[in-house]
Amino acid sequence: MIQRISPPALFDDSRFGMSHGSVDPSGLIFLSGQVAWDKDAKVVGSTHAAQARKALDNLQIALEAAGSDMNHLLLVRVYLRGELAEHLEALAPLFAERWGAARPALTGIGVASLATPDTLIELEVVARVRPN
Repeated sequence: MIQRISPPALFDDSRFGMSHGSVDPSGLIFLSGQVAWDKDAKVVGSTHAAQARKALDNLQIALEAAGSDMNHLLLVRVYLRGELAEHLEALAPLFAERWGAARPALTGIGVASLATPDTLIELEVVARVRPN
């Protein structure tokens, strides 16, 4: 049976007809794009780097709710408003620090639009449940 993830520390995903994530019976975790929103769905931070920090915090909360952590990331898709190359120098060290030795597969995608006009970055991941 599929388990839906809606951590109370994150914004109320039911307002948008979604879940923050799903865990399938094999232990794979699929997380919706995590953005720099607080519990009230308000953007935190005005730069790509500041929003990346908050999105990473939210990602950690969602992973923990799913029974996982950053060490069990398999794939990360980074959706970034604008030209990706213009922000790599600031973002790469943040990702390397948070993901450490996990070094997940990564795809960076520059986009024109995200959930709100103030949202600059979104992190979508596939992970595995932490072994017992």
